Order: sequence, then structure tokens, then C-alpha cells
Amino acid sequence: MIRIGTSGFSYDDWVGPFYPAGLAKSDWLRFYARTFDTLELNASYYRMPDSRTLEAMSAKAPEGFQFTLKAHGSMTHARDADQTSYRAFVVALAPWRERDQLGCILAQFPPTFQHSEANLAYLKGLRERFGELPLAVEIRDRSWIRPSFFEALRQAHLGYCCVDQPRFRSLVPPLAEVTASPAYVRLHGRNAAKWWRHEHAWERYDYSYSAQELAPWARRVRELEHEAGTVYVFANNHWQGQAVDTARQLRLLLEENPPAA
Repeated sequence: MIRIGTSGFSYDDWVGPFYPAGLAKSDWLRFYARTFDTLELNASYYRMPDSRTLEAMSAKAPEGFQFTLKAHGSMTHARDADQTSYRAFVVALAPWRERDQLGCILAQFPPTFQHSEANLAYLKGLRERFGELPLAVEIRDRSWIRPSFFEALRQAHLGYCCVDQPRFRSLVPPLAEVTASPAYVRLHGRNAAKWWRHEHAWERYDYSYSAQELAPWARRVRELEHEAGTVYVFANNHWQGQAVDTARQLRLLLEENPPAA
């Protein structure tokens, strides 16, 4: 199964490009769920999730819809979260878990998080802190890209988040790698000019993919599906609804290239 959606949905600049003018914000998720069957929640990186908020989101999603969400920044960037914080994070997921709506947790690390034995041990510790919940890690620095790293993820039952982003030598390249199920893919766009230097955070994600750029990812996603069974793909080039177009394009490419019998 391949599930395709976007990284976040609550963007004011999507009114017009995606959301109809006049549609209440309280109805945005319902509208979104008419087009996509999965959503990556980014707000949990900035503030710890609470069960009441997730319960409200769950009620707006149709049967079969699934959510993924980011681990809190204290777990991936500051890396100073205590055990109480992890327990609270897991407990807050109860509404999604009870309805079988939780697809995966994404632990996204910054480019400064480079390969080392200490950092590898930290990743393995995340597996213990989140128990048996599906967990994928997104690594930005290329120093991690080595066979021993992928094998360590497999042994720890940690998923590797495959990414598309500008082709800087310091960043990880586009790889289709399965280390656990589900497989996970994020498409950030390729705005190299604004990736490191920008006045506003959204400028980094101001990018429109062409069908030619997405075609290799359609093939990679099929490979991931074959090996992992389930794949989550999220478009993160969110400025002015470009992520919606990316997700739709990729879905069409996959429909044109069904899995081999």
C-alpha cells in the first residue's frame, strides 16, 4: 500500500490554490481528507501533542485515514527530553492508536547531527523510548550514508526516511532504502538558492516539481512498496499549495505504472 499526502495542511497560503475561499479553518482537514488518505503533522515538533487535539483531528478524518507526526524538537534537536516527556508523547497518541489511525512517528534530525557512535546510540535509544510504535528517522548529513548505518537501523527496527532535497554534497542523496516497515519518503523540493539562506522559513520550500523530476521517485516508491509493504510519501514543498500538486502528480505517475504482477 502506498499512501501519499502532504507535510502539514493548515497553511493560510493554501486558500485559493487548494482550499476554497470562505471555507472555515475548522473544515480544512475534512476538505483535505477528500483528496488524500494520509497527513504528516508537523506541529508536534514545536509543541507536545495532546490527546484532545488529536481526538478532534481524528473525528474529522474518514475511516481508513492515517496520520504520521514528528517527534518533538526536544527529542531530535535539543535532545534533552526526559523519560516523562516521552511517556506524555506516547500517551497523547491514544486517540489515533485506538482508531488505527497512527501510521508512524518521524524523528527528524538537523544537519549538525552527524555520524558518531554516540549519535548512533542515541538513535537506538529512541527505539526503546517509543516502544513498539512505528518509528522512522530522517538524517540530513551525508556522513551517515554507509552500509553499517542501514544495517544498524534494521537491527533496531528503525525506519530510514528517504528524502528528496537540493543536491548539496553535505546532504544525503536520494535513496530508496528500507530498514523497517513502513517505508517513509519526504519530498522537500530543490530550492538550492534558498535552502541555506532565506529571510523566511517558507522560502526553502518554495519549489514546484516537474513530472520528469518525480518519475524516478515513482519508481523508487514502487521498490519501497515491494520490500516494505506500506509506504508513506509526503510532499513538503508547501508554499502556496505546491505540495498538493506534487502529491497529485506523483499519484498519477504511480497509477500509470502499476506494480508488476
